[in-house]
Amino acid sequence: MLYVLSFALMDTVNFLLIGVLVAVGVAQPLKDKGGRYGAVAARLVFGDWLGVLVLALLTMVVFDGLGGKITALVESPVFGVLLILTGLVSAVLAWRGTGDGEPGLVRRIMKPLRTPSMATVGTGVVLGLAQSVTSIPFFAGIAVMSAGDFDTVVRYTGMVAYASVALSLPFLCALVIGYIRMRPYSAVGRGFGWMRQNQATVAQIGGYIVAVFLVLLGVVHML
Repeated sequence: MLYVLSFALMDTVNFLLIGVLVAVGVAQPLKDKGGRYGAVAARLVFGDWLGVLVLALLTMVVFDGLGGKITALVESPVFGVLLILTGLVSAVLAWRGTGDGEPGLVRRIMKPLRTPSMATVGTGVVLGLAQSVTSIPFFAGIAVMSAGDFDTVVRYTGMVAYASVALSLPFLCALVIGYIRMRPYSAVGRGFGWMRQNQATVAQIGGYIVAVFLVLLGVVHML
């Protein structure tokens, strides 16, 4: 199970959602001036988690339907090779990435996030689906779970933990942003300010970490 959750941990590097949370934190007034950062951020993260969970459950249904084909893939050296290749591609994309396109996308997403509403939850669902449907580690972890020696109840209830781990970093970032709003000149606030000013560098570092992790998982799988 820990091996399965390690794939979800790689999916937690969700710079789009984190960028949106930062934008919400900046746009919302302070609480004593009527700001609703906590309510907006909570609905946004919940919606993202819901989107990831729904996709995870649907993917598990599909993979279970494929049965032996998924098991054969996961147990073969080809799976390890695919992980290594994905890691190498991730490293190249991190190296070539500029980080310029995301802020514009974040600005377009912000409209339904001015006040807490069901539209906020819906935006989170869309972000969760968009992040996970383009993430190879996300599907790789579910494939391992489907092919593993787990009964049906464990496989499907395990997707709750899988989605929760995938949202762990954005959840922590939401808490940190809330703290910074109360204490903007703290050491945490200054560190977060540096990351905001160096988004491309932070995105590259995150990409490299995921790439190394994928290559190591691929190598271990092939041993």
